[in-house]
Amino acid sequence: MSELHPFADVDAPEQPQVLLVDDDEVNLLLTALALRDRGFKLREASGGLQALEALREWTPDIIVLDAMMPGLDGFDTCRRLRRLPGFENAPVLMLTGLEDDASITRAYQAGATDFFVKSTQWGLLDGRLRYLLRASRTRIELERSKSKLARAQDLARMGSFDWRRADRGEPAGLVLSPEALRVFGYGPPEQVGLRPLLRMMPHDDRRTFLRRLHQALRHASVLACDVSIVMLDGRQRIIHVEAEPEFNEHGHGIGYTGIVQDVTDRRVAEDQIRRLANFDALTGLPNRRQLIDRAERALEQARRLQHQFALLLIDLDRFKLINDTLGHSAGDELLVEVGRRLRACVRHSDQVSEGTLETAGVRSHRALEAVGRLGGDEFVALLPEVVSEADAERVAQRVLDALRVPIFVSGQECFVTASVGVALFPRDGASVVELLRNSDVAMYSVKKQGRNASAIYSPLLAGGGREKLELETALHKALERKELVLHYQPKIDVRHARMVGAEALMRWQRGGRLVPPGEFIPLAEETGLIVPMSEWALEEAARQARRWQQAFGFADSIAVNLPSRLFERSDLVDHIHRFTAAEGVPQRAIQLEITEDNLMNDRQNVTPTLQRLNEIGVEISIDDFGTGYSSLAYLTSLPISELKIDRSFVRDLGITHQSAAVVTAIIALARALGLRVVAEGVETLRQQDVLHKAGCWLMQGFLFSRAVPPDELQRWNENEVVSRRAAWIAAGPAEPGTDEGAARAAVGRPFR
Repeated sequence: MSELHPFADVDAPEQPQVLLVDDDEVNLLLTALALRDRGFKLREASGGLQALEALREWTPDIIVLDAMMPGLDGFDTCRRLRRLPGFENAPVLMLTGLEDDASITRAYQAGATDFFVKSTQWGLLDGRLRYLLRASRTRIELERSKSKLARAQDLARMGSFDWRRADRGEPAGLVLSPEALRVFGYGPPEQVGLRPLLRMMPHDDRRTFLRRLHQALRHASVLACDVSIVMLDGRQRIIHVEAEPEFNEHGHGIGYTGIVQDVTDRRVAEDQIRRLANFDALTGLPNRRQLIDRAERALEQARRLQHQFALLLIDLDRFKLINDTLGHSAGDELLVEVGRRLRACVRHSDQVSEGTLETAGVRSHRALEAVGRLGGDEFVALLPEVVSEADAERVAQRVLDALRVPIFVSGQECFVTASVGVALFPRDGASVVELLRNSDVAMYSVKKQGRNASAIYSPLLAGGGREKLELETALHKALERKELVLHYQPKIDVRHARMVGAEALMRWQRGGRLVPPGEFIPLAEETGLIVPMSEWALEEAARQARRWQQAFGFADSIAVNLPSRLFERSDLVDHIHRFTAAEGVPQRAIQLEITEDNLMNDRQNVTPTLQRLNEIGVEISIDDFGTGYSSLAYLTSLPISELKIDRSFVRDLGITHQSAAVVTAIIALARALGLRVVAEGVETLRQQDVLHKAGCWLMQGFLFSRAVPPDELQRWNENEVVSRRAAWIAAGPAEPGTDEGAARAAVGRPFR
């Protein structure tokens, strides 16, 4: 392997290829030998025509031409090869025996890259060739970088420009790169001055841009702005202009160098993102974020200018019914139409009296008025300035009137109403959060009173809501704090004067007070807490059945009243099996009660669970029987063991004939179907007698015992029932027609 030549370029090809052209055979031979010894790979030609033929099929790294040749000399050969594709910038070294300036000038004019005076100083020739090769590679890399930059600028829709100030009588000049010309819709051959570009801007934008430009020139500062232009083909584009000042050696500004970029697509995307962030995609109204922002600014203005600001919370009534009946697409159509109507309900003339408008003049905060969608079927109207609550009520009434007009969605005529709650700053709250909360309180007060109306917030409305919230919070913690307890009311067989079971009734020990179920069970059902509370009641009832079994041989069942949603759960049977197995009591120790209304409302969902419960020996009792509005056919198709006559029928026994007729019918129906029947709410001996005569022997009520803690029930059973000292036992059910029975019925003394 040959040594590296001292002039060799480490980045050059291993053997640079050279086309050597000379008509002198001796010079051609000597030069070729010298260059081959120095690592060049040569191809030789004895004339210009032969060289041009070789170049049509081969591309050397460098061409060495003898200037003086017969026929086609080196100068003409150089001119011709420059016209060949791909050889416009190929390095050409002209060899000449002449050292006059005219020959050198002629060589450069012919397109030669460099010249070299013929001599035997082969080292110098080698160095000159390698220098030309390095320069050629550098030029190629620069061209490639320039091409890449131009391509990148085209992709980015960007171009550069230079602008020079007028100097010594010379006009100001603007030079745009080809890429910059394309940004403005011009082709590369054209050059455009500043005035035609300014005329592409709309009049207002042009004035703004010129003002910024003069300011930048005055202070020699950076210029950066977006301008709108109208292209020659009528398209509207947004161009970003960014330029930095240039200074001469004396520190005086001589012009600007910068870039222009078409940012239309980016601005459209930014506007779309901004719209999605601030406006509801369905209705086009301001969304929650935008509403809160506008409300905060309106409130600040109201605080500064000392006027009132109103916030209206608008909630559609029974929107879920339309959504479920006609589908979500119809619901979306409805929301769009509602949004359009609400937008038309808010106008300046309705928010401020004419006198106020005349004296106050135009105020910027009025632009903050809006109707927006808070979420779902909730909307908010912002009234930045009101004189009194009457102004807000007038807008609320217009909202109600606008929504009363029927709406057609999916070919169906729909009627939609709304409940509107109104809160005013500063009377009803010092912040947007407080105003939203209080308008929500007012809106829910409308819901409770029948909907399709409006209400102004007052502290009286907030009391119930706050108390309910506190109760809900405390109820969430009641289970973990073990504040829930079960009290038990016995079921009595009056024929044999004995307890045959008990009903578990939930109580809440809250802060030393025993909260009755009527105060917290509805809230538990509303919040879903009824599920874990009912599961706890089942487990506690199983535990109590085992304790009573050990204490006095209790072998009957404890009834637990469950909501219908628990019967829909597939794991209810597993829960009962686990609870009873853990306590070592049979599964029949638990009896489940479900009200007639709940059963009929969810009959299809609860039936499979009732069947499974019946299979494992758990009996089902229908509570409040006779109060529902349903068919009695379910009594024959569902696995029911017991009916409980509602206390509303028992209360008037012995007083009205109708109550006795209903009770008698229920007892007869139960007997015919082989079902037990239990009378609830028995409070007097008269009621006991009538029920006994009608064939009902199982009873429950204050005549026997209230719902009491388990230990008290055990003592009551021992002291009152087992010892036969209870008044209802001593009295005993009388036979029909006896004097004793008539006297007892006349007394009718309730036992509390």
